Amino acid sequence: MLAPGFTDYHVHTPLCRHAEGWPVEFAQKALELGLAEIGFSDHNPMSAAFDDWRMLREELPRYFESVEAARAAAPALPIRLGLEVDYLPQTEAWWEELRSSAPWDYWIGSVHYLPDGTEVDHPKYISRHRETDPELIWSAYWQAYVECIRSGWFDFVAHPDLPKKFGYRPKGDLRRFYEPAIQALLDTGVAYEINTAGLRKDCRELYPAREFVELARAAGVPVLINSDAHAVAELGAGFREAVGLLRDCGYAETVRFERGKKIRVPLPE
Repeated sequence: MLAPGFTDYHVHTPLCRHAEGWPVEFAQKALELGLAEIGFSDHNPMSAAFDDWRMLREELPRYFESVEAARAAAPALPIRLGLEVDYLPQTEAWWEELRSSAPWDYWIGSVHYLPDGTEVDHPKYISRHRETDPELIWSAYWQAYVECIRSGWFDFVAHPDLPKKFGYRPKGDLRRFYEPAIQALLDTGVAYEINTAGLRKDCRELYPAREFVELARAAGVPVLINSDAHAVAELGAGFREAVGLLRDCGYAETVRFERGKKIRVPLPE
């Protein structure tokens, strides 16, 4: 059982077509783990057909209903409503419509698509990582990531160094990629997550790397821990490793969200 005080806000549902377990099942697991709060943040629908790993526009009501069903089944557990929104320029009008569709607790900003259309973490593009200089991929990704942070749409951002998923990194000191993102987080007040899913990927490392966390802590950037669970068994996974990293880097608090309000709380033991 996890120590009291943990939250897990990055949780997916079967509506994204690559996850298992409905919110009511995750809520029961959260109670078993002793989580203080849980939040759902499925991949945002697009205004028209786009890819095959997100809910459809017409499925939004079912998403809301599934979260309400979990709240009814676990009334003592605060269950937050969120959305993981892909940062794609020229989609603000659709975001406006999405924003007004529900009383969201938070929106997570993420970058999965590079400007050339490559899905940076999709296995079908792994050959691109093998055959392309990682410097080019990382440069394009981090530029988009900074734009995502500075867009003003998001409460926190997801898996900061996602391009390392398959184990490919540029040579040299990678802080040259991290520093502009951390400055953007500092300037905007946006938080970032320690995403434990990296421990389950080829890179076998938390997202983001220790050097990013050290720089973010020195700058005073707020943080939270999430599992990016796509199955009930992944809820809360890797949290002890994440807490160890945060404490090693000097963090003593984390943040929660309620209706867009950021709430600072002590980092659980």
